[in-house]
Amino acid sequence: MKNSWLRLRVAATVTALSLGTAGLAVAAAPAAQAADTAGALVAKLPITSFGALVVDSAHQRVYLSDDRRTAGTGAVQVYDFAGEKVTTLATDNVPSTLALSSDGSTLEVGQTSGLISFDTATYARTGRIYGGYDVYCPRDAAFAGGRVWYTEATTTSDCDNRPYHLYGTSDGRAVTTGWNAPGRLRLFGAPQTPDRLIMAQPRSTTVTDPFLTVFDASGTTLVRNAERRFADGTGQGGLDVRDVAQSADGSLIAVADARTGTRLLRADDLADAATGYQPLPTGAVASAVAFSRDGKYVARGAAATGPTADLVVQAADPADATPPLEFAFEGELDGNKVVPRGLAWSEDGSRLFAVTNGGSGAEYWLHVIQPPAAQYDTRFAGALSTSAAQPVVGEPLGIRGRLEIDGPAPARPVKVTAVRHDAGGDRTLAAAEVDADGTFTVLDVPSVVGTATYTVSFTGDLTHRPTENVSLRTEVAKAPTSIALSAPAEGTKGVGLRITGTLTAQGRALPASLTLSVVRTDKRGTNALTSASVAADGTFTVDDVPGTNGEVVYEVGYAGDDVHGASTATATIRVRKPV
Repeated sequence: MKNSWLRLRVAATVTALSLGTAGLAVAAAPAAQAADTAGALVAKLPITSFGALVVDSAHQRVYLSDDRRTAGTGAVQVYDFAGEKVTTLATDNVPSTLALSSDGSTLEVGQTSGLISFDTATYARTGRIYGGYDVYCPRDAAFAGGRVWYTEATTTSDCDNRPYHLYGTSDGRAVTTGWNAPGRLRLFGAPQTPDRLIMAQPRSTTVTDPFLTVFDASGTTLVRNAERRFADGTGQGGLDVRDVAQSADGSLIAVADARTGTRLLRADDLADAATGYQPLPTGAVASAVAFSRDGKYVARGAAATGPTADLVVQAADPADATPPLEFAFEGELDGNKVVPRGLAWSEDGSRLFAVTNGGSGAEYWLHVIQPPAAQYDTRFAGALSTSAAQPVVGEPLGIRGRLEIDGPAPARPVKVTAVRHDAGGDRTLAAAEVDADGTFTVLDVPSVVGTATYTVSFTGDLTHRPTENVSLRTEVAKAPTSIALSAPAEGTKGVGLRITGTLTAQGRALPASLTLSVVRTDKRGTNALTSASVAADGTFTVDDVPGTNGEVVYEVGYAGDDVHGASTATATIRVRKPV
């Protein structure tokens, strides 16, 4: 498994962001502290789709729901802050959404037939609200104004385009609000703004300019305040919301927009904030956003490929130029992108929880991330070299180099990765472990003749920054072949003679049913003889009846192929007249 947690890009002279027991802090820590506080835990989740993630800091629990649209009962998965599964909460139908009350005492679970309430201290069911319909389409839910709000679509198909209705609750009963709109409406609440409910309309085939709106939920009637659509006069720029989060003081709203990145808005009127966040790394599509409760930091999740960051953790103040931490999830065993709405902080900011997706597409992981107190530089020292002066096709080749690492020794073996680029395209090679003295050898077996460029990378770990890639360009030759002949020293004119030999080759095995050219040169001239067939073990025979006396030279030749070079061998025989 790759070191898939972290790919950090920060200036070498800048102190990195860190997570401590009181949250992220900009501070240089002693090496021992950096090593002790570095950590990340990964748990494989028993779900095949993702619905919601909420964090109960009072009881140190993480709740996750499966959003699969199937019939039958379901369950909410419950984990602790160490990434260990604690229990499951059984539901009557498939649970699609979760909402935690402001005081953390009640977990509301949205299922197809309505809402179920659980006591977070005992996991006991404390209530149930039946929806207007037992529907197939998933619900969404959020707490605001001291009660839970939820959505419902009166349909059994095409859930992303049919009308959804917004309901409130009172005395354990559903109360219609009259608000509705096409698409699977998303609801967002936050403890720091207990009377604010945010609703976002998703983009779909029928909705190209979705809205974002803010409700005041403090009274008996839900009152809409700011509302905004984002398309320009030409219809371009419509919102594609994946997640919404509110700053710790409630003054800002961040939107993970798959089309434009992270939008930062003023909460009072939803106008763009005076200063926004820097763009996500090129190629990263925004999927999630979460503010730490202490008001210092924001985590921005994304879907990206390869070493491009899937998670950025930075100062919540967009004017703060402190370089962010960037995490790239690349491992086959822990996902490769952050899912929509897949980020949440613990209340004290000591942990960031992230849900990733990857593998077959129906696999999910929970990451419990605790970035270190300090980051240290790394670099490749000198140029790369090869273990063979002349690399050839099909022969093992070592790409050698040395990695220098500052700060504390890594907690686990350091590995470098490499990519070979040649006429056949790009190929990722097996990672190579770095020895204690920093040296490493990446092994490869070139498969194409011509120019090959090897690019070696160190993506960093939880205490060490990645280093700038280093490359080596080399020429790969055809694998050499050779022919060995065994012939008599003398022969007799008119009497048959036999020459035996063996064809050998480096690299790949020679193709079957090979033939070798045979040429005889004597005082009468040069003539081609019947070609010699090569057996599976490389042996062959040449039979001839010399027609003249004197010195006779036999030349056996192999023409080569796409990956093997040509070779020849000669044998000289003194032919005498018959007695």
